[in-house]
Amino acid sequence: MGENKRKQKAALMATNEAMVVDPLGGRMQVRWDEGAQATPNGQLVFFTEFLAATGIFDDWVQDCPLSYTSGNAPGKRDVLGTLVFAGLAGHRRYAHVTALRGDAVAARALGMNRVVSQDALRRA
Repeated sequence: MGENKRKQKAALMATNEAMVVDPLGGRMQVRWDEGAQATPNGQLVFFTEFLAATGIFDDWVQDCPLSYTSGNAPGKRDVLGTLVFAGLAGHRRYAHVTALRGDAVAARALGMNRVVSQDALRRA
């Protein structure tokens, strides 16, 4: 990162203005608040912007041979997105996916409808 970009980022963080990012789920605003408690997955939005720019995740979802016949089955994007989200959050076991179920921001950033259960992920 060039010196000019570092200065712009520092000025943005100092003024507490919103930074606009374009992840897979649509445009979001990120605001730095040094004093507030935040999710440990806060940097996920920036990684999903990278995935959106490169098209890697969309290509993976499209080319994945996973398919369901039940009307109650989760979407392929939801299953694969939960897998990516769990890996980025540092989870190594299916049981840890349950901790991610309430994070709607991460699901939206990956363009998902919801975070699937550990059982749905294991079955996939």
